[in-house]
Amino acid sequence: MSRCARHLTYSRESHAQHFLSAKCRRAAEDIAPRGHDRPYRQSAAGFVPPTDIELPDGSKLKLEPLERNGNRIGVAGFDPCAVLINNDLSAGLPDILKNLEQTVLPPLHAGWFMRRKSNHFAVYRDVATEFAELIGVDPWFINPFFEKCGRINFQERQGEECLEGYVSEILTDIRAKYSEYGITSEPFVIVKADAGTYGMGILTIKDASEVRALNRKQRNKMAVVKEGLEVHEVLVQEGIPTSEVVNGAAAEAVVYMIDHFVVGGFYRVHSSRGQDQSLNAPGMQFVPLAFEKPCYSPDLDDPDCPPNRFYAYGVIARLALVDAAVELERTQQSFAPYSASAAA
Repeated sequence: MSRCARHLTYSRESHAQHFLSAKCRRAAEDIAPRGHDRPYRQSAAGFVPPTDIELPDGSKLKLEPLERNGNRIGVAGFDPCAVLINNDLSAGLPDILKNLEQTVLPPLHAGWFMRRKSNHFAVYRDVATEFAELIGVDPWFINPFFEKCGRINFQERQGEECLEGYVSEILTDIRAKYSEYGITSEPFVIVKADAGTYGMGILTIKDASEVRALNRKQRNKMAVVKEGLEVHEVLVQEGIPTSEVVNGAAAEAVVYMIDHFVVGGFYRVHSSRGQDQSLNAPGMQFVPLAFEKPCYSPDLDDPDCPPNRFYAYGVIARLALVDAAVELERTQQSFAPYSASAAA
């Protein structure tokens, strides 16, 4: 950790109550640089007075109300030089975080009030295509088809023609690739809100006719996402069947990185979801995935060395990291009005 980041404040989402999340935040306290009195403090807007959260191992995590003084934020009696944000900012950028002179990680323009999945995958397409050319493979192996559909209103059934057209187009493209490579799976697409996370606003479609056949419940589900935000732009993306299975349930690997290093991950597991559905839904479970050995490079001197899919996951994660870096660099230009320099 850099010499300047000696004092940190961690700002989290108000609803992030899961004990696993709390344990991660407690671990962050343990690895924070020492040599100072409580160099790492945790805050959450709306917590008044300070609140203790008891963890399963008996330890406690203290949350303190966030305060702002001038162009700096912190907690009572604690003025950090860096602020860690664990809030995806789906609801927008709160005033308390605007024009800060402190280092904020990740940068605020990484929040969903600015980011769009379609921008992310547009950059990833370029990165993946360049990488595929370098190693001599079809870019489709690492880059699924996608299109963005804007000006849609699920509740008023506006924009269905756009959505139906892109679903049909992508399904046709997938079938062509499946035929080329002898894949017998049934093609499907995933329709998801172009902004936001939390597993909301996601739909699996296997035929374009399903778009106009959506019932009221399905349309209401797609119309609003996290923080009650209305959906008017969606990403239509090729669906990738979930091939991993943990304890008989569909599973997908999630990769953790620090800087450009793959450091670990976990399986998201859902026993009530199938291979063609989003596993990021109520009822999901998390299984730790140690990456110490799985991330070893394949042995190029052993022609019989089995494929290492975990290493492949790490490669895709690093490509996505390059993609995110380019994406954020571009987004930063539009973020200038919120920067401390602009305020000055």
